[in-house]
Amino acid sequence: MNAKKISYLLLREAGIGVALVLICIFFAVAEPKFASYANLMNIFTQISINTVIAVGMTFVILLGGIDLSVGSVLALCSVAAGLIITNEALPPGVATTLAVMMSVIVGASCGLFNGFVSERWKIHSFVVTLGMLNIARGAALQISDSRTIFAFPDGFSSFGAQTVFGMPVIFVMALSIVIIASIVLKKTVYGRMIYAIGNNEEAVRLSGHRTILYKVSAYVICGGCVGVASIMYMLRLNIASPILGVGFELNAIAAVVIGGTSMMGGKGSLIGTFLGASIIGVLSNGLLLLGMGDFARQIVTGLIIVIAVVIDTYRNKVLIKLQQT
Repeated sequence: MNAKKISYLLLREAGIGVALVLICIFFAVAEPKFASYANLMNIFTQISINTVIAVGMTFVILLGGIDLSVGSVLALCSVAAGLIITNEALPPGVATTLAVMMSVIVGASCGLFNGFVSERWKIHSFVVTLGMLNIARGAALQISDSRTIFAFPDGFSSFGAQTVFGMPVIFVMALSIVIIASIVLKKTVYGRMIYAIGNNEEAVRLSGHRTILYKVSAYVICGGCVGVASIMYMLRLNIASPILGVGFELNAIAAVVIGGTSMMGGKGSLIGTFLGASIIGVLSNGLLLLGMGDFARQIVTGLIIVIAVVIDTYRNKVLIKLQQT
């Protein structure tokens, strides 16, 4: 492997991992509590939900799109699932199964709406998903009567507190989704088509493929991931609320962009997205331990998004030069 190829790979992903390690070292030195087992488990738990949402967001951004509705859709999915799981007329096991199915179906349906409207009438996904942001939030408030739903079955609540190989169960769920989705993107024809459309949609269309099907399916996958994330949120906090998910879209987009996925589409990986979500979670946790307030941490997150986009622009220029030489 020549030096140019190594430089290409370092720019694509390895640099994100190095950045994560350096950030962890900094916080471990600045605040000894950061490296404690209890805090590490807390970080794993915190990054799990954003990781799953970011996985779905990666499919959309690889196509050059964006989904601003994921936070509101999360609230709608959780409320829909919460109403079913607390239905006393259903046996706990049946209610839990139906709640999980309903959450995923609601999320995927919202994604289907976003993708179909965007592609059928050639409206930018920014506008369509901005509309869905309000639709989903309003629907969540309407069907829940603006109230928080709680008192889930004991089996459901206890499952969320379990560990697998010493890791929180929802982190294991998130990691499994990352692995499965990564295999889909890297090892299947569908995944290659997602990358191809993101790089040059017109060339794919002229080769005889119906690009609209792939693009709509990416939004469906994104919505389905949000549905799974809503169940994970319920497992973690044992509540379902119509005001959940505010600002979640920013964290998901930040994770994807920091992870190296280009906002122009066609370049990126889910391993990078996972590392990006980890950086967001570690920064949030570390800054909190250092005494930084919520508002200041929001400022930092916003700055990170801007810096990541600037770096992405620079990195793309360098990668193009490396590929041409």
